[in-house]
Amino acid sequence: MSRPQVIFLDAVGTLFGVRGSVGQIYSDIALAHGVTAEAAALNRAFFKAFKAAPRMTFPGIEPTQIPAQEYAWWYAIAEQTFAAVGAEGAFSDFDRFFADLYAHFAQADPWEVYGDTLSSLSRWQGQGIELGLISNFDSRIYGVLEALGLKNFFQSVTISSEAGAAKPEPMIFTAALKKHGCSPEAAWHVGDSYREDFEGAKAVGMNGIWLKRSGAN
Repeated sequence: MSRPQVIFLDAVGTLFGVRGSVGQIYSDIALAHGVTAEAAALNRAFFKAFKAAPRMTFPGIEPTQIPAQEYAWWYAIAEQTFAAVGAEGAFSDFDRFFADLYAHFAQADPWEVYGDTLSSLSRWQGQGIELGLISNFDSRIYGVLEALGLKNFFQSVTISSEAGAAKPEPMIFTAALKKHGCSPEAAWHVGDSYREDFEGAKAVGMNGIWLKRSGAN
């Protein structure tokens, strides 16, 4: 592949991942609210609910309403997760628990930047290549990137909840390309999901690169 004008990257699973497991974090925060639930069972229940959920896209929604829609989307996931392990009714105030859980994932603590992330971003930035992020994450990504020291590498951030489309749908890729005035052939997209990142990028004419990290799909 020739030198790209822009390199786009996925976020979770590509630049950084969950420290430990989602189930362990859910379990720890639940315990702080007086509820005991096994981390492994929560992890299984979470991924089942997450995979069954509709895409986090809100086409036609006013931008000011997006954060509330994102919050409700994740609330339903958490509700289903704890219901699946028979623990939802154990909370004295599930709303308060979820508010703490949601805020926790907006911080640096639950995330771990992969060892090759900073060196790769620094190298590309030093070569004068524009960098963009394309993710099915929600708008908390802006704060997470800043908290993890990654924000200043990116000239653009394109997320499904704001684009009205989620990877592997073409619209989210084309929306990202427009921000750079870049043709698909002059861009790379790097991600850990074969379907969402590699196939999605290739379908719009971008150079897709599948980063096969442990647990990649």
